[in-house]
Amino acid sequence: VQLQASGGGLVQAGGSLRLSCAASGLTFSYYTMGWFRRAPGKGREFVAVIQWNGGNTDYADSVKGRATISRDNAKNTVYLRMNSLKPEDTAAYYCAASRIIWGARKDADKYSYWGQGTQVTVSS
Repeated sequence: VQLQASGGGLVQAGGSLRLSCAASGLTFSYYTMGWFRRAPGKGREFVAVIQWNGGNTDYADSVKGRATISRDNAKNTVYLRMNSLKPEDTAAYYCAASRIIWGARKDADKYSYWGQGTQVTVSS
């Protein structure tokens, strides 16, 4: 299984980015897909999650209203669009896949597969 995250970069505060995560080696449409991040000196943080069929989504309070997670099961890809970026959004962003129950969607330990991360740096 491979999860290839991309789309990170350097952006000014207030700007936008769209992260992508292309999956291979698994039946993508069976998996709940999540995005997590890790800022320098901090632990891993849940960002957003989307159910296998796109029917449910959830977001961390820190990004709610600024982030949109979506998926294209035909392309085996999940996306995270982030607007109004803030310096505190600076982190390595990781996509992850799991067949967890929806109630455990924010628990990183319940995810089976992880991408390599893509760096997002927001300058003030």
